[in-house]
Amino acid sequence: MTVRVLFFAAHRELLGTSETTVDLPDGATVGELVQTLRARGAPWDLIPSRPAVAVNRRYADGSHTLGNGDEVAMIPPVAGG
Repeated sequence: MTVRVLFFAAHRELLGTSETTVDLPDGATVGELVQTLRARGAPWDLIPSRPAVAVNRRYADGSHTLGNGDEVAMIPPVAGG
């Protein structure tokens, strides 16, 4: 299956791209997607091992099972005051 991964703000700057597609086996989870991205090496390995993500615009955790065509947004850390 193929998922589309979106990167915003600090993640986009770190990786130098706003999106990528990733091929995964059927039944893969968000956690497995993150591992696959981090395994690409530098700078991908700087993605947090447990980032905040949204799948199809809904927050999801690492155990969430992905489906073909899902849109996964990597949500960067937010600072404020």
